[in-house]
Order: sequence, then structure tokens, then C-alpha cells
Amino acid sequence: MAQQHLDPTDPAAGVVTGESLAGYLRAQATEFLRALRLHRETGGGSAAGAGGSVDAARALRRSARRISGSLHTFRPLLDPDWSEEMRPELAWLSGTLGLEHAYEGRLERLLLALHRLSGAAVFPAQAVATTSAPANSAGPAHPAAAQERGNLTVGAAKAGALLERQLTLARTRAHSTALQALGSSRFHAVADKVAVLASEVPLTPAAATADLRPPAAAAEERLTDAVTALPLVTAGHPYNAEALVHGLSPDPAPHPQDGPWHQVRLLLRLHRYAREVLHGGKLPVEMRLLTAGQALNRHRDASEAAAAAAQAARTPRIAPATAYALGVLHADQRHEVEAARFAFQQAWQKQTAKVP
Repeated sequence: MAQQHLDPTDPAAGVVTGESLAGYLRAQATEFLRALRLHRETGGGSAAGAGGSVDAARALRRSARRISGSLHTFRPLLDPDWSEEMRPELAWLSGTLGLEHAYEGRLERLLLALHRLSGAAVFPAQAVATTSAPANSAGPAHPAAAQERGNLTVGAAKAGALLERQLTLARTRAHSTALQALGSSRFHAVADKVAVLASEVPLTPAAATADLRPPAAAAEERLTDAVTALPLVTAGHPYNAEALVHGLSPDPAPHPQDGPWHQVRLLLRLHRYAREVLHGGKLPVEMRLLTAGQALNRHRDASEAAAAAAQAARTPRIAPATAYALGVLHADQRHEVEAARFAFQQAWQKQTAKVP
């Protein structure tokens, strides 16, 4: 099916010069400083201002990603030394601030999946009441399926408790790491540079008359090439046995099929940021990109959740029922990975639809 793109190289669209890039970077730097002020006003993670602190951290990450992405896409138009120094620092900040939220979301996702799969509560105290309830005297319609579900119910409570213990500990450590990062000299150096960026963007002399559309088109081309290299035919099948086999192996290395999909997610983000620079505040919503991005986010979440379930299953001396529940949970999340890939395939192959 033919795809309709907003062509950054269309002569009729008009030349977009470095001044647009400078305006975009100044706006994102201002948002960064505003979020930093909000984070300090809400107590930087104290219980009283937890909600505002989370919002502020999310806004900090949002601005840091956009500044870093723009520095990557339009680096020929920016001072090279300054740009190469800023990008890794912004990536470090965004990654550090995002870990706590990632662990929290991963735990919630896994516990909900355990509850859905087993039909029982996933905490020990609640599971006791569930398993002690009288059985249905009529008997199950499918004894084998009922026995399998019963085996899962037995291990689901302990599996949930194990996941909660591991991921809560990881989240607590990530929270402490983020607080330490925000109080470090490294972060203050980044904040000082962003403060300067809010008023002065280090463009090259040629940026004033340079056209931003060719770098933006190159970002789109990199995305298109990466999507073309994806195994979309495999993603069209409802079951990917190779993915499940690797995940259940004792090898803790990341899943080899996931890497190219994660890379496409990053390239899609860079493409979106480049479009924001070209269009400023008048960027139309492109539903194909929006839906594809949501599918890739679900893919990442399911992939990381499956890895967490597999890691928990490698815990020494756990009960067989617990390991069984974690294996079922891992397989479920790998199926979610496949579903997200299929959703991306369907979204990407649709024609672009813009809404005002």
C-alpha cells in the first residue's frame, strides 16, 4: 500500500533555516528549566510532593530527549565540540530519571498479567483466602485445563511476591540514584549548559542560511531503512517459537530479535523530533506515526517485562510451582511482544492520516 509522507525536501514547503532550530532548542531548554524549578519546589521526591516531583521528572526527561535528539539530527549546524559533549550527558540524565518509573510500570504490568493468567490474587495473604475457597462441586468442563490453571494459581502468589520484592528493591535503588544524580556536580553542569542554551544556541556560521529539511529527510530515511530491515513477515504470524525458546534458555543476554525493534523505536522518536523542529508549534498529528510509536512502546514494555520474569525464574532454590508460574508469565509477555510487532506492522502499512 502506498504511503503518504510529509516530504521534508518538498520545495513548495519553503526553506526552514537554522533560526527555527535555534528557536526550538531555546523553547526546550526553557521547558527543562521550568521542570527543574518545579522539581525543586515539590521537594525533589519527598512524600508530600511526590506527584509533582514525578511530573517534573517526566518533563525533564521529555525536554532532555528532544534537545539530545535535535543535536543528533542537526549536528552539522551546531558547534561540534559543544554538541558532542552535551548529547551523552542528556542521555545519561534521561536514562537515570526514567529507571524508577520503568521498574514501577514493569511490576504493575507483571502483577496484572499474573492475576489475569491465574485468576487469583498475586500476593500471599490474598492467595490463601483464594485457594481455601470450596471447589465447584459440578466439576470443571475441561479437567486438564483446570489442573493446569490450578498449578498456576498455586505458584502465582509466590511468583508475585518474588517479583514485587525484586522490582521494588530495584525501584528503590533507582529512586536513590536519581536523587543523587540531581544533586551531583555532573547534573549541575548539565543544567548550567541548558540555562545558557535557553538564551544562546551555538550554531555554526553557515546555519543561518542552511536548510533544515535535508537532515530531517535523512532521519526519515534512516527510519524507513530500519523498518524495511525488520522481519515484518514474522511479525505477521501469531506465534514466534524462536522468541520463546530463547527467552526460556539459561542465557541472560537480551533477546536477539528485540534489538532491531528497539532501534526502530529510537529512530521513530528522532524522526518525530525532526518534524517538530520543521513545523514548530504547527505540527499536524500523523496517526500512522502515533499508532506505530505506541505499538513500539508496548513492545519495549513487554520485552523488558518478559526479561524480568525470566530473571526471577533464575532465582536459586525457588519452588517448582513458582518457577512454573514465572515461565507461563514469561511466555505471556513474549506473546505480548509478538502482538505489539503485529500492531506496528498494521499501523506502518496504513496510509498517513492527519488530523487538525
